[in-house]
Amino acid sequence: MNKSVMIVGVGGQGTLLASRILGSALLSSGFNVKLSEVHGMSQRGGSVVTYVKYGENIASPVIEKGEADIILAFEQLEAARWLEYMKPDGKVVVNTQQIDPMSVVIGDSVYPEGVIDSVRAAGADVLEIDALPLAQQAGSAKAVNVVLIGAMAKFTDIPKEVWLEAVKECVPAKFMELNLNAFELGYSYGG
Repeated sequence: MNKSVMIVGVGGQGTLLASRILGSALLSSGFNVKLSEVHGMSQRGGSVVTYVKYGENIASPVIEKGEADIILAFEQLEAARWLEYMKPDGKVVVNTQQIDPMSVVIGDSVYPEGVIDSVRAAGADVLEIDALPLAQQAGSAKAVNVVLIGAMAKFTDIPKEVWLEAVKECVPAKFMELNLNAFELGYSYGG
């Protein structure tokens, strides 16, 4: 059975590394994998989404509305923005971090209240995680992405050992221990 994951966030949050770790874990598990990155604005701060489809026979990485099994959101508003792509029984793993979009930064709008509550009210099965303190505990605020991929990993049928090998394969040796710790903290948080 084919499955799909969307990784959504804003530029500069490390969604590319997260998608590489996911792709590596899926390939190691013997799945056919198609991955596509789409940048709304490629510079830091713009919306970024990665489509990942996997299974036995995948023709295209594009995920249509109502098809995503999991949405991994690095930021709250991004979870809300992409929610219509989730399957009715899908899972949303969302970082509680708020990153002001340009309209908020320049004063044209206000960051909305209760974003995660509205995602949950729309019927989503939500795991919310404040990934920044866990990343800092692992050794670097920059490890938020690996904490989040760890939290999401619990909702896949891929063994933890395969995920750990994928982290080892995708991160530079000098950051290995930090990222393995970040993954473990996210994985433990995931329940």
